[in-house]
Amino acid sequence: MDIDSRLSTLNINSLKEAPIHLSSQIQPHGILLVLEEPSLQILQASENTMEIFGLTPEKMIQKSLEDLLDPYQISKIKFWLSEPNLDFINPTKIWVRKQADDYTVFDAVFQRNSDGFLLLELEPAISAANIPFLSFYHLAKASINRLEKTANLQEFCQIIVEEVRKVTGFDRVMLYKFDDDGHGCVIAEEKIPSLESYLGLHYPESDIPRPARQLFISNSIRLIPDSHLQPVGLFPLLNPLNHRPLNLTNSILRSPSPCHLEYLHNMGVGASLTISLIKDKKLWGLIACHHQTPKYVEYELRKACEFLGRVIFSEISAREETEDYDYRMNLTYIQSRLVEYMSQSESFVDGLVKNHPNLLDLTSAQGAAVCLGGKYTLIGETPKEEELNFLVEWLKNNVEDEVFSTDSLPRIYPDAISFKNVASGLLAIPISKQNYVLWFRPEVIKTVNWGGDPNQAFEVNVSDENVRLCPRKSFESWKETVRLTSLPWQYVEIKAALGLRKAIVNLVLRQADELALLAQDLERSNAELKKFAYVASHDLQEPLNQVANYVQLLEMRYATELDADAKEFIGYAVEGVSLMQTLIDDVLAYSKVDTQAIAFQVTEVEIALERALSNLRQRIAETGATITHEPLPTVMADGTQLMQLFQNLIGNAIKFRSHQPPQIHIGAERLEDEWLFSVRDNGIGIDPQFSDRIFVIFQRLHTRDEYPGTGMGLAICKKIIECHRGRIWVESQLGQGATFYFTIPVGGRERERRNGRKTQNHLFG
Repeated sequence: MDIDSRLSTLNINSLKEAPIHLSSQIQPHGILLVLEEPSLQILQASENTMEIFGLTPEKMIQKSLEDLLDPYQISKIKFWLSEPNLDFINPTKIWVRKQADDYTVFDAVFQRNSDGFLLLELEPAISAANIPFLSFYHLAKASINRLEKTANLQEFCQIIVEEVRKVTGFDRVMLYKFDDDGHGCVIAEEKIPSLESYLGLHYPESDIPRPARQLFISNSIRLIPDSHLQPVGLFPLLNPLNHRPLNLTNSILRSPSPCHLEYLHNMGVGASLTISLIKDKKLWGLIACHHQTPKYVEYELRKACEFLGRVIFSEISAREETEDYDYRMNLTYIQSRLVEYMSQSESFVDGLVKNHPNLLDLTSAQGAAVCLGGKYTLIGETPKEEELNFLVEWLKNNVEDEVFSTDSLPRIYPDAISFKNVASGLLAIPISKQNYVLWFRPEVIKTVNWGGDPNQAFEVNVSDENVRLCPRKSFESWKETVRLTSLPWQYVEIKAALGLRKAIVNLVLRQADELALLAQDLERSNAELKKFAYVASHDLQEPLNQVANYVQLLEMRYATELDADAKEFIGYAVEGVSLMQTLIDDVLAYSKVDTQAIAFQVTEVEIALERALSNLRQRIAETGATITHEPLPTVMADGTQLMQLFQNLIGNAIKFRSHQPPQIHIGAERLEDEWLFSVRDNGIGIDPQFSDRIFVIFQRLHTRDEYPGTGMGLAICKKIIECHRGRIWVESQLGQGATFYFTIPVGGRERERRNGRKTQNHLFG
């Protein structure tokens, strides 16, 4: 395969994330032995054993540790190894006889790797004595005394690098902090005057790729005493028991990757010491020590530096949290006020935007939007509603977490470029799959100083033997103008948004429970009212019939004795009874219009209309009414109620006719999700100020002498339409006829009822 073909099929990520912990090579300043427990048989040895033990690696693997050390040391080691935690014995001094009375003293570190093998790493000890505890104490105490005199976090970080350089003597010591995206920045530096400063420079993620950062977490202190070292291999290369490369994740002697050594060469670094700073089990940053020439730091001093780094970093963490405390407390207060406002408002949205503090104050945003049921409530500087529609749709399809935040929305949602001036940053909490609370921050153009061009952080070297990554050779300051980003969202702001989400969900759940209880109460009350209306209607009919019968009997029996006035009075009584009976019948009809019990069916509207016209045929004939209609659809409805609706509307059009014969036309028009019907007449018309009153029960605009009736017809029509989850209204002018409109949902009431449940529950869908 030619070079171009190899480059075209190259997976850069596979090179960046190569398993460097399986290199099976160590640095030459120490010796590595792989032991089997409990026999302490040597399974593998580094290839430099001849210089120390006078034995080749081939001969070393034929021995056990007991063959190399005296019985006293072996008994102590076996006792230590019986403990599950080996940290208490590391490091320990070991004396190895080279020949006769010639002994070599080592700092020995024991550890068990993930495969269960015991690793023994030996480094020649410069001093045979351990650094006493008081040295650690005085080292830390002097540094902490300096820290207590400053409240500034930047000065705090500077003290760390000064103290570590004082202890180690490295040419340069830097405090390097990682950002969320993996790149890092030098936030403090102490160096010799001749070196170029790296303070404030940013370095791309590829300088310390993910596998390397993971190793820094596992092994918190790392020494490379000579960047031009020649690594030493293991013999045999594979473990003889599992036939796999040795896992050196926690090894202090593990050889650096060739790419990292080349990186150090390009920076002019001859030796390095790195101390990991870990917070909440994540790599917060590094204390990086560089020297221009080879420099060995003995194990005890390295551990002292690690101790110092941890002690001081704990103070940094405390300072960071203290600096956030006041802001966090303020956000907690704002959150509690918003919850109070929401609980006191008719709509929780009003509670978020109509008071002070409001939704913007919770995250220090410049704009916010509440998307609820497809409608938007906006506050501050926000994108347009049309742009928000597409953004919310994108969130639905791409975000499943309880909170989403980005300080560079246009980079992941390109449509946001058009509104970058108000929403380059987005913080979003889904209240449901359909509803969101959104906060926006505008674009902030800034300049970032890089240590070399981040776009050329590495190059790919292709040779006949292999393909490998090579680090860049230039670390000159490179300025980048960063656009399409906002100020970042702080952790405390994101946490406050999550707290608000929980409060909103709890509030809506409680309101849903209250609505459910209210619905049960209303259903029970309606059932009792319907039962009362039915019983009352039947019970009232009996005494009314008796009144009518006895009054008429009185008229028949005493007809010769009654004068004209008496007979007129009897007529009034009979008419009153008849009217009362009609009212009772209408009340009973009104109570029977049920919004729950009837199961809607596929109904042809034209058939319902024909049934109504059949019932009205005598009045149509008497008045010479002309009734026409457009093609009528099929809907989900109750056929009897639909017939009753048309009968009342057409009957009213005939009743309230003008001097001309009635002309009545029924129309139908399909809207998006409902049918719109109309009943138009050429009657006397209605004054627009009474357009709502006419649908109220028992309301009349004319006397019974002018137009007979009880005033129940249109109230019944309104209840029928409400039963179908539609709307009814009238448009009219006096003397110009009237047009009654009503709607019926395309899917019928059951669809609307399901949608109603969704409206109540979609916040949790």
